[in-house]
Amino acid sequence: MDITSRRELASRLLDGYVHGPAAATEATAAALAKAAAAQAIVLVEGVSDQIAVETLAARLGRDLEAERLVVLPAGGAHGMTRFLRQFGPAGAGLRLAGLCDTGEEHVVRRALASAGLGSPESRAEMERLGFYVCVKDLEDELIRAIGTDQVEALVDSQGDLGSFRSMQRQPQWRGRPAGPQLRRFMGSGAMRKSRYARLLAGALDLDRLPHPLAALLSRG
Repeated sequence: MDITSRRELASRLLDGYVHGPAAATEATAAALAKAAAAQAIVLVEGVSDQIAVETLAARLGRDLEAERLVVLPAGGAHGMTRFLRQFGPAGAGLRLAGLCDTGEEHVVRRALASAGLGSPESRAEMERLGFYVCVKDLEDELIRAIGTDQVEALVDSQGDLGSFRSMQRQPQWRGRPAGPQLRRFMGSGAMRKSRYARLLAGALDLDRLPHPLAALLSRG
């Protein structure tokens, strides 16, 4: 696959989503505009998380716009504090839920407490409040659920297998398990991370939804 075809394929995957250098701030602004009419907000760390959650919701037959539910990328876990206060009990009083990475769990716990939603001291208590933690991150959850062989086939379908093999040959990645290698490859660049979020969410067997996503999407 030549580079022009690869770029066209990548661009089509992100139809309906902002991408480019200002994608993070533009995606947050677009979600905030929708939040004015929302009844519920799902907070996620970044654009790729938003894409994965919305893609899976659509595959499950949900119409988030009709439900007046907005998936809002907060620009990182630290950004959630602002939005929990804005939309939580001290603000608009909307229904709230969210998703975060393991490394940011402590940040989200503090944010929930500061916004008056509770003071969760365990992951189970966070889940009772509607906030779920991905092992490592969302990409890691999806890669493990799909399986590395199928994910590599997905990489190949996008014309990216050569680039992935080159990364695998780098000294710091040589001989390491395929899962972490794929996670690193997909995370190297905002556009790549976003388009693979959509691809992984589209390839996932819905009977194998990772717990954080299954719990979030069933909460509604």
